Amino acid sequence: MSRSITDDIDALVDALPPEIAGALRHANRFADLLEVVLDLGRRCDARYVEGDMRLTDRDVSQEEIDYVVGHIGSFGDDNRAGIERTLHRISAIRNRRGRIIGLSCRVGRAVFGTVDIIGDIVASGKSILLLGRPGVGKTTMLREVARILAEEKRVVIVDTSNEIGGDGDIPHPAIGKARRMQVTTPTLQHAVMIEAVENHMPEVIIIDEIGTELEAAAARTIAERGVQLVGTAHGRTLDNLMMNPTLCDLVGGVQTVTLGDEEARRRGTQKLVMERKSPPTFEVVVEIQDWDRVAIHSDVAVGVDVALRGRSLVPEVRVRRPSGEIDILDAPPEKPEREPKQKESPLATHAHKRGAQPPTLHIYPYGLNQNRMRQASRHLNLPVSLVNDLGKADAVFTLRPHYRKRPQAIVNAERNGVPVYVLRNNTTVQMESYLTEIFGLSTESDVIREGIEEAREAIARVTKGNSSAVELAPQQAHIRRMQHELVREANLFSRSSGTDPRRRVTIYASQRGGS
Repeated sequence: MSRSITDDIDALVDALPPEIAGALRHANRFADLLEVVLDLGRRCDARYVEGDMRLTDRDVSQEEIDYVVGHIGSFGDDNRAGIERTLHRISAIRNRRGRIIGLSCRVGRAVFGTVDIIGDIVASGKSILLLGRPGVGKTTMLREVARILAEEKRVVIVDTSNEIGGDGDIPHPAIGKARRMQVTTPTLQHAVMIEAVENHMPEVIIIDEIGTELEAAAARTIAERGVQLVGTAHGRTLDNLMMNPTLCDLVGGVQTVTLGDEEARRRGTQKLVMERKSPPTFEVVVEIQDWDRVAIHSDVAVGVDVALRGRSLVPEVRVRRPSGEIDILDAPPEKPEREPKQKESPLATHAHKRGAQPPTLHIYPYGLNQNRMRQASRHLNLPVSLVNDLGKADAVFTLRPHYRKRPQAIVNAERNGVPVYVLRNNTTVQMESYLTEIFGLSTESDVIREGIEEAREAIARVTKGNSSAVELAPQQAHIRRMQHELVREANLFSRSSGTDPRRRVTIYASQRGGS
C-alpha cells in the first residue's frame, strides 16, 4: 500500500505574518517543512528535515507573535493551540507574567498507508503500545489505526491536545468514523479515559501520550474491562519502559522479591531478584525505529520475564521496502542477539562431534569485563582467548547499550561476517550462558534435552493429577536450574535433594509437598 499525505499547509501559512508567509512560499519546500519558530527579539526560522532556514533578516516583534495568536484557536492549560479542522499544532512559550513571547508552529500531516506494517497485529484485537523517539510518527500511526478500526468497531479517541483529531469541535477526516472526546485539561486525561468506557460503550479506545501514574492506572482499568487499547507512551524501547517507575505498570510492573536461602540456591541467583508484578496492560509493544522500520514484542509478558532473568529476547523486526512490500526479519526467542544474515560460528558445528576437541575461540570483548570473561571460560573449561585485534576475532561480545550505539567496531564486525553476541548484563553468568551456546553445550546437547524432556513429562503428570510428586533423574547443577525454571513457569513446586553427583529435582503439586 502506497502512502499518501494530507497536510492542509495553506491553513498554517495563512496564520503567519505576511512577510514570513511570503518567505515560506518563496522557498517552496512545504513537503519537507517540520515547523516554523518565532521567538521575540530573534530571527524567524523554518525547520526542515535536512536543516534550518532563516526566513527574515530582522527580529520577530511582539506584534507578529500576537498576529499568529489572533489567527489560531485558543491555548489550553498545556500551552497548545491549533487551527480548526487541521492537524497543525502551535505551542507557546510564556514569560513570567503569562504573556506569549515564543511560538513553535508544527506542521501536522495525515499520512495514509503507514499502518500496513503492523496491520495483522491491529486486526488481532490485542492491546498495542507504540513507542519511539519524538517525531518518528507515533501519533500519525495512531491516527490511522483509529481510522481503520473504526470501519468495523466502535472506536473512541481520548484526544488530550487535539493532536489526533485536530483542533475545533469537528474532528479531522483522517480519523474516519471514530468518535473523539476532548480533554479540558491534561491533568484530567485519566478521568476522561474512564468516562469513555462507562458512557460510550467503546470496543477500542485510542490514547496518545500516556505519561502519568493515574493514566497508567486508568489504562489498566480499561484493559481489565475487555476493551482493546491502542496508545503511545514516552519511551523508545521496552527496556526504557521497564525502567520508568511511572509507566512500568503498562508492561506489568517490576517488583523486588526476597528469596529464601534454599530458593536462591535453587535458582543460582542472589536473594534479591526482580520479578514482574502483574499481567501487562498492553499485550504487544511496537517500537517505531523509523518511518519504514518497526520492532515488535508480540508477547510483552514473556519479553519482560526474560529481560528480568538477565537474558535478551530479540524482537521481530519489520521493514517496508520502497516497493511497498513488508519484510519480516524474524529472530528466534531467547537466543543471542545477532543479525539474521550473519554466518554461524564454525565452532558450534565442530563442538557437536563426539570426542572432538573444539578449536580456540578468539573473542573481541567490546565494553566487557575481561577478567570475568576469562573466569567464565575457566569455569566451563573451554578454550577461549581474548584478542584486541578485530581481524583475529572469531566472535564479538558486547552489551546491549554499546550495540545500540552502533560503534565502528560493531559495524565492521557485522560487515565482515563476524558473529556479534549481545549480552544483557556484564556478569559471569551471562558470559557462561553464551559460551555454552557457542560451544554446543546449550539445550541442543543430548544430556540437557533429555533432562528438559523428563521435567516436562513430569510436569504433565503432576498437572493432570496422575502423581502428587515426581522425582527426576540426577542432573548437573545447570540442568537442575533449567528444570526448576520449567516447574515455576507451570505454577508447580520443586526442590533439589541429595548430594552431587546424585543430586536431583523432585516436582510437587503443592508447596506443602515441596517444603
